[in-house]
Amino acid sequence: MGGESTSKVNALLNPKSVAILGARENPMGWTARIFANYKRFKFCGPVWPVNPRFEEIWGVKCYSNLSDLPEIPDHLVVMRAAASVTEILREAADLGTRSATVYASGFSELGTDKGRELEEELRLVIKETDLAVCGPNCLGSLSAKGKSLSLPDDRIRELVPGPVAMVGQSGTTTPGIGRTLIDRGIDVGYIVTSGNEVGLTTADYINYFVEDPEVKLVFCLIEAVRNSQQFLSACRRARDAGKPVVALKMGVSAGGRAAALAHTGSMAGSIEAFDAVAGNAGVIRVESGDAAIDLIELLVHAGVPEKDNVGVLVYSGGVRGLSLDAADRYGVPLPEYSFQATSKFKEILGDDLRVTNPLDAPGFMNQKLETIMDMVTAIQNDSNIGMILFQEDLPPSEGINDANKRRTQRVLDTMIGFQKNFLSKGGKPIGLISPTSSDLTTFSREERKKFPNIPVLNEPDRAFRALRSAFNYRDTIRDSNKNPNLIKHKSNKIILESLKNASNNEPFALNEIKSKEIISSYGLQIPIEKFANTTKEAENIANEIGFPLVVKGVSASMTHKSDAGAVILNIEDTIGVKRACETIALNVEKFDPALKLEGWLIAQAIPKGLELVLGIQNDAEMGPVIMFGLGGVWLEIIKDVSFCSPGMSRECAQKLIYDTSAGQMIDGYRGNDPYDREAIIDAIVAVGRLAADNSDTIESVDINPFVAMPVGEGAFALDALVVLNAKKMD
Repeated sequence: MGGESTSKVNALLNPKSVAILGARENPMGWTARIFANYKRFKFCGPVWPVNPRFEEIWGVKCYSNLSDLPEIPDHLVVMRAAASVTEILREAADLGTRSATVYASGFSELGTDKGRELEEELRLVIKETDLAVCGPNCLGSLSAKGKSLSLPDDRIRELVPGPVAMVGQSGTTTPGIGRTLIDRGIDVGYIVTSGNEVGLTTADYINYFVEDPEVKLVFCLIEAVRNSQQFLSACRRARDAGKPVVALKMGVSAGGRAAALAHTGSMAGSIEAFDAVAGNAGVIRVESGDAAIDLIELLVHAGVPEKDNVGVLVYSGGVRGLSLDAADRYGVPLPEYSFQATSKFKEILGDDLRVTNPLDAPGFMNQKLETIMDMVTAIQNDSNIGMILFQEDLPPSEGINDANKRRTQRVLDTMIGFQKNFLSKGGKPIGLISPTSSDLTTFSREERKKFPNIPVLNEPDRAFRALRSAFNYRDTIRDSNKNPNLIKHKSNKIILESLKNASNNEPFALNEIKSKEIISSYGLQIPIEKFANTTKEAENIANEIGFPLVVKGVSASMTHKSDAGAVILNIEDTIGVKRACETIALNVEKFDPALKLEGWLIAQAIPKGLELVLGIQNDAEMGPVIMFGLGGVWLEIIKDVSFCSPGMSRECAQKLIYDTSAGQMIDGYRGNDPYDREAIIDAIVAVGRLAADNSDTIESVDINPFVAMPVGEGAFALDALVVLNAKKMD
């Protein structure tokens, strides 16, 4: 699946030789630090400085240009100005160079015409030469397998192939998180700062990491997704290979989206769309670097627990209280212990012990090691529990006196006992919590290698936040396996015909009639209704349909009819129909003289039901996303909506419903009769199909209100607005 892009990433991360262009003597400069890193980690091939101003630099021969080198350079470190990059790449490609890292800024991230022009030139040269290029506007990479560190970072102590691979569009934040993981004893095999991703993209790197058997987890720092379909495909490959993708995504707030635009030159999409679509592909989004580190700590050392239920064993009332609060905050269940476990606890610690979860057992650490193992065995055997959190701090040193040394050894013996007696035999995962967060020391980093399956989860809030993320990931993977294989059918004929008549490439709205023709062709139910050009036609149609009726003004340019006074309800006779048509015409003229009223829609009045909303939004980054929630006035007042990706199963459509307050109301809230849930699910699945088939043409769809009737009576789309974008056909 990775194909050519995987081989390109391999060339970039595992080069045979390196030329550093723009080499400078300054020992604090980037080029000198990169050269020092190649030497420090004993890179297997030659590393040549290139600069026509020097004959020698850093104690080695310096070359004037690429053609003077003793061999063809396999990889280029391009530390030259943005305007010179394209010619450098052309020359290198002609020589036979396979890859390059372009550090220069000054491209589209500036937001200037000149920057965008330089980036487009670079894009064309990369396509023309077929070079594997990282950047521009990046900070280099780390490949432990290739003994290659082209980051100007001298704080990384060792290169060890390990379970974590990282790619991030931020050159500073990504290595910073990587260093913290390494400090916590988690080996990071790859760190790539991808910059503007004019050449290789996050998707290319993920595909490469999926094929490396040593990589167990991929971390991404994403400012803007470059190609959503390629990104999602790569994430699905990682998901199916059992390799979680943890993403720290910028662009959550309006300010964050603006920062992403300024930094990468791309428009960031809404976070709701990212969560819905990328989440379905197996991406776990976190909201901070610390949250990423905690989750990676959990997943690397313990994996994903099979059950939500957690048993907590502490010896501090404060940690017990903090655990209860955090568990409630993140929705992590702390069930009661089984009768068998409770009996065992009392047998060990006495009948007056208050046995609750969290189990607060003051002084239990003074018990014999065998006693502690017996207590944990009781929880391991408790079918109510899926994971254990155990209060303990890893000792920072071997101890400063005899008592401290004995305490240190006791803690380490306990952890080694857990590893040997439970975790190495496939027992329930065990994680450590403590009153506060703390860093590991050289001593604790080395000692924890003796119990590699125990995550150190720090204080309770961080621990339970990580657990909730892991549980959500597990459930999403389970639900995504129920989704049908998404096969795109032919685009809707009405949509294609409307696009043929488009006068320009800007998004444009269809009138209500055309919009409803499109959604009804996918199976959504609409009221009996007909279009009238004249008031006389309206009266005849009214008699044909029967009363009561609704009359609406029809105009493609009128997106909110109620604001324009273009909807009149509860009409009981033909006189009322004529009066409604005339009133709507006057209201529309008064509201906006530029609006062109095409006529009137005479529609069957639907009995009062539950007003919902269904919609599609084609997100700038992630493509189409489905929205569902309470509609009508509820939509504007409380905005209680949920999102999912197109092509969902009926089970996922049902989850979409129950992610909002609408779920309770549909089932009959506070004694009210339930509504037709199966008809609602049918409609959600149909809208998902509409989005999948027409992802290249639909800008948005708004079905509001979508009215659910009592069980067995269906659900009706009372209004619809479809917006098309001809640009997507280019």
